[in-house]
Amino acid sequence: MDGIVICLGRYRNARFKRFARSTDDPGLARRYMVIVNLNEGRSVPDTAKALGIAESTVRRIRGRFHKYDEAGLIDRREENGQRKLDEEYLSSLYASVAGSPQDYGYLRPTWTREMLVLVLKKKTQIKIHVSTMSRALRLIGARRGRPKPTVKCPWSDAAKRRRLRQIERLLNNLPRDEVAVYEDEVDIHLNPKIGLDWMVRGQQKEVLTPGQNKKRYLAGALDYRTRELTWVEGERKNGPLFIQLLWQLTQRYPKARTIHVILDNFSIHSTEQVRTSLKTPEGQRIKLHFLPPYCPDHNKIERTWQDLHANVTRNHTCPTLSKLMRNARRYLRSRNDRTRIDYCKAA
Repeated sequence: MDGIVICLGRYRNARFKRFARSTDDPGLARRYMVIVNLNEGRSVPDTAKALGIAESTVRRIRGRFHKYDEAGLIDRREENGQRKLDEEYLSSLYASVAGSPQDYGYLRPTWTREMLVLVLKKKTQIKIHVSTMSRALRLIGARRGRPKPTVKCPWSDAAKRRRLRQIERLLNNLPRDEVAVYEDEVDIHLNPKIGLDWMVRGQQKEVLTPGQNKKRYLAGALDYRTRELTWVEGERKNGPLFIQLLWQLTQRYPKARTIHVILDNFSIHSTEQVRTSLKTPEGQRIKLHFLPPYCPDHNKIERTWQDLHANVTRNHTCPTLSKLMRNARRYLRSRNDRTRIDYCKAA
């Protein structure tokens, strides 16, 4: 038994960790973490000490995993025929969920557990119950969520990679007397965006909407180094709003030799007013670096706007736009305070 060596691939090791964090069964989580610790090179005594269990328990879990693979961790059954949720089945399930039912001849574009049972039966010749499929989905870390709408970048893959590498080199070699920021705009709606929330059984929460929508706009710049946000507000999302932000950046970084602004291809960033403002003495310190079209995932400020919606605007109950904007300013200032403290600690 002492000669047993646990060897997980990188994917399985990461999946085991995710499952141990997400499961509601502490015993099951502990068994998974035993295998993770052994796989990462810890000895039986060290693993036992780290998890607060006996060395004999670690050896028993290791032995069951060696004999039954992952099924030995899940249900502890030693004699119940061939295990269905083995690594091959879970890998096939992972590949299926990552795709679409339409890849398998179905008209429906979204998965149901029943459809997955049928597809996996064709792929693996193994039939399981729908409730077992729920457990299998948890094992691979699958979740139900809203897909993200995207638009395909019109550039060739080579051109897209070339532009992204240029920006990456800029950031990796950024001189100390220069600054780089990610820029983008966000809409603040008085009519709240509806998002997921916890509710008790038999209840559906209601969000009262004012009816007639009103909007304000923020243009923001996220500092690449410090992660602090500089922003301005406006009643219209247009060139003057963007120019106002650029002026604010020159005031925010008076000693910066160059302010590099990484941004998308929105039309307000390329107006004649913007080009004229960049020719002024202060404007000449600013250099624009445009991302490939339709590549929001490469604009780091997008996550800041997502956090703003999650913490302020989604399902909000503010009766007026002025109160909603006060809440937005309060959140962003608080965020900057936390970011400043974290940056000082890291430095």
